[in-house]
Amino acid sequence: MPGHHSARGRRTAERKGDVRERAILDTCEALLAQKGYDAMTVGDIAQGAGITRGALYFYFASKQEVVTALVARTVEHLWERSRATVQTDEPRGAIAAAMQRRVELWNEHGLVMRTAIDLSLTVPEIGELWNHTADLFIEAITAVLERAGIQAGAAPDQASAMARALCWMIERTFYHASQESREKLQEASATCEHIWLTSAGLIS
Repeated sequence: MPGHHSARGRRTAERKGDVRERAILDTCEALLAQKGYDAMTVGDIAQGAGITRGALYFYFASKQEVVTALVARTVEHLWERSRATVQTDEPRGAIAAAMQRRVELWNEHGLVMRTAIDLSLTVPEIGELWNHTADLFIEAITAVLERAGIQAGAAPDQASAMARALCWMIERTFYHASQESREKLQEASATCEHIWLTSAGLIS
């Protein structure tokens, strides 16, 4: 049945493409650690992924596109891991779990996160991705604050304004801590958790 074999062939090709794309992104992440964004080249990425430059250009038009796709993959993981925890009914548990997930992601993908922050002002696609992710977290933090009894609204002492400040405070704290050590990330998490709990009125 020609139609059956054709469809199977397309599915196989798609799976091979997924494997190659994952190899490109994994190589890019490794090269961020070895060389940094500015020093690595498309040739480096292709060589590390075991393909030619021409094959890489079939998937991505530039180094910037590769990094943008890597950031997109990383923020998707970040949101997937954190969404369920911040939506739990108990605010203290939600806050503790959200901060632990944040530590895990920064430990695993801190270089990608820092690169995203560094490039967010100069690469519009990365800036859009990062700001959209921040908006999702602001919504989630707002919900936790409201469940803890903070009044809804955008005034300085109300939930959405407090959530925005907390979101960006957490980002900067983790950004700087990740440049030092895993221990600093744990300290950053404890500090941010304490501030979030205090803001929610859960501790004094």
